[in-house]
Amino acid sequence: MYRYLALPLLLLAVAACATVAPSTAPGAQTVRHVVVFRYKPGATAEQIREVTDAFRALRGSIPGIVGFEHGVNDSPEGKNLGFTHVYLLTFESAAARDAYLPHPEHRKFGQLLGRLGVLDDAFVVDYSPVE
Repeated sequence: MYRYLALPLLLLAVAACATVAPSTAPGAQTVRHVVVFRYKPGATAEQIREVTDAFRALRGSIPGIVGFEHGVNDSPEGKNLGFTHVYLLTFESAAARDAYLPHPEHRKFGQLLGRLGVLDDAFVVDYSPVE
């Protein structure tokens, strides 16, 4: 009988581990950093990919970034005001986010945006998730 329970219990344990949030310091709360870009009409797919790849690379070079996602707006509501590309960074804490802002790698990313000249506008929203 125990033999028949072993596999389901193992699968349950694996599923539970897969849904655990990234660990943070005691008392720290994760911070989501939402960045939404409106690219200039002349921005090429290659330039946008270069920006996205550089943004993604920040996770490996700046401590405290525990997640990165990106996507292109596909809302049928038509209320995006021309903002099309969304980038979501998750920081382990507000302190990690605060350290990211002046970090030299983040500054280099800003320089890349300036050098490419493809960004028309951006807005940023930070929040700590509340359940």
